[in-house]
Amino acid sequence: MINILVSGASGIVGYGILKSLKMTNEKYYLLGTSIYEESIAEAFCDLFIKTTPTTDIYYIDWLIKTIKKHKIDFIIPGIEIDMQTWNKNRVRIESATGTKILLNHSDLIDICSDKWKFYKNMKIKNIPYIIESSLESNYKNLVKKLGFPLLIKPRCGFGSKGVVKIENEKAFNLIKNEVGLKLMVQEFVGSENEEYSCSAFCDGEGSFISSQTLRRKLSREGFTEKAVTVDDSDINKAVFDLCSFFKPIGPTNFQFRKCNDNTVKLLEINPRISSSTSIRSAFGYNESAMAVDFFINKKTITIPTLKKGRAVRYTEDYIFYI
Repeated sequence: MINILVSGASGIVGYGILKSLKMTNEKYYLLGTSIYEESIAEAFCDLFIKTTPTTDIYYIDWLIKTIKKHKIDFIIPGIEIDMQTWNKNRVRIESATGTKILLNHSDLIDICSDKWKFYKNMKIKNIPYIIESSLESNYKNLVKKLGFPLLIKPRCGFGSKGVVKIENEKAFNLIKNEVGLKLMVQEFVGSENEEYSCSAFCDGEGSFISSQTLRRKLSREGFTEKAVTVDDSDINKAVFDLCSFFKPIGPTNFQFRKCNDNTVKLLEINPRISSSTSIRSAFGYNESAMAVDFFINKKTITIPTLKKGRAVRYTEDYIFYI
């Protein structure tokens, strides 16, 4: 039996990973961790452990101790801060425990952690699909350069949290002092009805083995609320091109918008399992199970048969009887 630890198990990515692994015919021992003791996490794992916060100076010591105690074979980050922290400490964790960490290439994780750094990297490489961006805080200059309306994004963040459309100078002035250090300004492209999330299982050599694309609508929290499966040749080409540039490995999520002329623009790359992973698994694209096969079982990944349909996320009750 393979023992797997999933962090952030109380969040939409974490319990989505756990749910996806439970969908398979394989027998996994699933350990979920979260800083929240009373959460949904324990409904989807064999053992739930309340963890110390990732920012705690003793967190890595705690993680190594937990991995050893429970003989964990594979650890999967379910939240952004864990992915980044594990990436910085991957040599220490792996050498101390012998466990495998589901992480993309270290340099890709690094540049994707700061959207401005990622933008500059794309500019240097002259990569198409780029959305023009700026750290300038002069409203009139920005409108002249990027057009109207403007889009404000946190430089460091995940999902679409903190993304704001600015439609007048008064609204911009409320946040202008944070532009540069915390925020960046971006050209507003496409429409909310033409936003796409494509997850690809990448081979680390500039291509991908399998992928699935959803046209989506976001919730107020910045995650996918409604989604429809699509097969879009323009999106597929963009993913192929981006893989050749960045050479990601394992589960990698690409987010796009399409303009009226069908031009594809890249919103961001998330070098990890998608926040829509439970939806994808329901349609046959189980990236968590593929990761176990690829990194632990050393199997050749076969292209899954994908179902078509639409998905709607909603609030549901889960009852723990005592």
